[in-house]
Amino acid sequence: MPCRDIVVIGASAGGVEALSQIVQVLPLDLSAALFVVVHFPSYSTSFLPQILNRYGSLIALHPQDGEQIQLGRIYVAPPDYHLVVKRDRIRLSHDPRQNGHRPAIDRLFSSAARAYGSRVIGVILSGMLDDGTAGLAVIKARGGVAIVQDPVEALFDSMPRSAIKNVKVDCILKLTDIASTLVEITRDPLKEEDPVSDDLEADTVAQDKAALERGERPGQPSPLTCPSCGGVLWELQDGNLIRFRCHVGHAYSTDSLMAEQADTVETALWSAVRALEEKAALGRRLETQARQQNRFHSEVQFKAQAQAAERDAALVRQIILQSAIKAPNEEANSEEA
Repeated sequence: MPCRDIVVIGASAGGVEALSQIVQVLPLDLSAALFVVVHFPSYSTSFLPQILNRYGSLIALHPQDGEQIQLGRIYVAPPDYHLVVKRDRIRLSHDPRQNGHRPAIDRLFSSAARAYGSRVIGVILSGMLDDGTAGLAVIKARGGVAIVQDPVEALFDSMPRSAIKNVKVDCILKLTDIASTLVEITRDPLKEEDPVSDDLEADTVAQDKAALERGERPGQPSPLTCPSCGGVLWELQDGNLIRFRCHVGHAYSTDSLMAEQADTVETALWSAVRALEEKAALGRRLETQARQQNRFHSEVQFKAQAQAAERDAALVRQIILQSAIKAPNEEANSEEA
């Protein structure tokens, strides 16, 4: 009989420590394949497979595109590639970022749910913001099991709390109990396996593009624009979750969209500081040149322009620094509340 033999795990900040504690007690004969996404910078090198191999008995590795799925393996998403689960195989995708990440937890979770339905177990560990919440909801909707690390124990509790708030999770566990629960669940046979159609494995981006070509809309048009490419964002309703996606394929939850917008604003403000400081420097140079040429009226004008640019640059810089101080204080106040 079929069993729950596909385990997908998502983590971000604090996730490496959590994963290490889980894998060190997983048995060598675990009858499941594990798929792991941890947020890493795109330009970084991931040593997570080596770390997990050091702690546990299961073989951990970065898979190759098209690799066949084997039970008893831990497949870790390499930096800058989405880890996508297909029926009996693994795909590595360079599709647009989701929630500002590639690899993205939502991408892994939703692909596994579409490919394996009720055979999937989704696990959310320590991390910031809410990547993984929407994907965990897809797993639950297709009959899978949802497990979340106890937020009180997590080094960063935003991801676990978001999952608990928005998804009807099956278990909220401490790390010491997650491994034993995974072993227990993977050993229990399913009464029946949900039928899975190849059509359900189609990429969401491809589905969106096909709908647009047919004159259909993938969701409600939004007045917001994609912070990654500037395209129009469509508002999608996933149960109680609101998500945004552009036609290119960038996808955001509300929290990740706000975070990306904040980064975009900060980048724009620093660009403004640079432009104003360059304007001031040019004004000072022209002021000096006018003085040397005894063009006193021009000297006064260039000096005034340089001073105005310097004041504006200082003002914008102050706004950026005040925002950087204000944001952590607001987060601390919300956690205390």
